[in-house]
Amino acid sequence: QVQLVESGGGLVQPGGSLRLSCTASGFTFSRYAMKWVRQAPGKELELVAVINRDGDSTIYEDSVQGRFTISRDNAKVTVYLVMNNLKHEDKALYYCVSADEWGQATRVTVSS
Repeated sequence: QVQLVESGGGLVQPGGSLRLSCTASGFTFSRYAMKWVRQAPGKELELVAVINRDGDSTIYEDSVQGRFTISRDNAKVTVYLVMNNLKHEDKALYYCVSADEWGQATRVTVSS
């Protein structure tokens, strides 16, 4: 059974940082690209970042470029999203995604 378990969300002030983690099980993690997708309140799903299988190629949504960093540790079957200089508009549910499997999401709230 495939499982993706996110953690690390929380409440942070504007300009603050968080690190999201997603630990996988039930499939060969190192064979799949991984994504972080978010959904802000009242808005559609948005692809935030993608990392390839080896972790040496990444893609970012324009609004997070330079602020967010996706990385992975295949030995730990975990993908990360480091989020710096958080803004109000980053408030959302953040999902870890592999192929067509989704985690349960972790909530990020940015508020002063």
